[in-house]
Amino acid sequence: MSSQMNRRKFIVYGSAALGVSSLIKACAPATTTPTATTAATTAAATTAASPTAAATTAAATGNTIKVGVLHSLSGTMAISEKSLVDATLLAIEEINAAGGVLGKKIEPIVEDGNSDWPTFAEKAKKLIEQDKVVAVFGCWTSASRKAVLPVFESKDHLLFYPVQYEGQECSKNIFYTGAAPNQQIEPSVDWLLKNKGKEFFLVGSDYVFPRTANTIIKAQLEASGGKVVGEDYLPLGNSEVTPIISKIKQALPNGGVIYNSLNGDSNVAFFKQMQGAGLTADKYPSMSVSIAEEEVKAIGPEFLKGHYAAWNYFMTVDNPANKKFVEAFKKKYGADRVTNDPMEAGYIAVNIWAQAVKKAGKADDLEAVRMAALGQEFDAPEGKVKMENSHHLSKYVRIGEVTADGQFKIVFETPSTVEPLPWNQFVAETKGYYCDYSDKSKGGKFKKA
Repeated sequence: MSSQMNRRKFIVYGSAALGVSSLIKACAPATTTPTATTAATTAAATTAASPTAAATTAAATGNTIKVGVLHSLSGTMAISEKSLVDATLLAIEEINAAGGVLGKKIEPIVEDGNSDWPTFAEKAKKLIEQDKVVAVFGCWTSASRKAVLPVFESKDHLLFYPVQYEGQECSKNIFYTGAAPNQQIEPSVDWLLKNKGKEFFLVGSDYVFPRTANTIIKAQLEASGGKVVGEDYLPLGNSEVTPIISKIKQALPNGGVIYNSLNGDSNVAFFKQMQGAGLTADKYPSMSVSIAEEEVKAIGPEFLKGHYAAWNYFMTVDNPANKKFVEAFKKKYGADRVTNDPMEAGYIAVNIWAQAVKKAGKADDLEAVRMAALGQEFDAPEGKVKMENSHHLSKYVRIGEVTADGQFKIVFETPSTVEPLPWNQFVAETKGYYCDYSDKSKGGKFKKA
């Protein structure tokens, strides 16, 4: 599809977020396409199941267990999502090399969402009904996640979503292995207030994640003594950034903080033109939540040096699990490749699912797998993580500064994992709400007494 996304698609799939008139979210590229062994499996679709068939009838027959991998291999989000496919396939390959799951090999079926949200929904339905996968690993943008959510809920199926997002959601049918806002956005705002200034200009792509994230940021700044001096959005894939840069210069003539939630290749034009306009990192430091090592490589570190990003994982994390992960990824895909946070979250997702299947004892009993996933721990590249009863992970929080070599110097990290809060505590509509799928009386949204 065209890189100029039809804005009406964002509105259709974004209107549910927050309970206010917000839209939906997203979040690094790879030059390597999915492996031939996975591409070949897409031709093996079985006869379509009845739309009302229970998801638990999904087949895990023969010597393989089928799973879906659903990301954008084309379109504006391919810059970020191709590498997620690579990391997902690496995890599957490693598990298969170690004997598979319950004595069976995992068979990945890769589909291209084409950076188009209706296509994501169609492909999700195909994977469940025709290919009979027992889980799907996929989506980057919140727009794509919101588009497929009704599919997974109507089929009572399982999606493992690997990207940081805006929260305000806690579905029985999704496991969220990226950060909730209190594990990325909120701590990064606190750090900026303490270290970089109190005046913020908010920039984002025009869809759910950026708009909802900025709603949270505005509430947090109001509570913390900060100030929003401007806010502007670009349609996803749009590179007409000159008007935004002019607004930033007018609102912050003496410098200030830029909080950036642009996604996809809009970031290329934004940072190149920022530098060209003299908005350098020393006076106009930016904090990005969708730029990681892969995007830095694509944009050019010379345009990003000195700017910041908030994630749970950076390639520079120093521990044995990350050393093993980086070495395995480079061995499989090339010495010049980099790893990043969404890739790590995708890698975690496959491993958490595999552990849950082993505990459940049956891959196609989706309710048993769902319950078995709760409490699963994994020695991840970022450090040991745990799947909480909210279907979100406890994760480390880190802030990195872009260096000349395209990596991140970690300038802040939490000493231990931070528990997720899917329902935001700065936003009045959701303050006091939580979720807990270990207790059927609580479920996806309940208020503590």
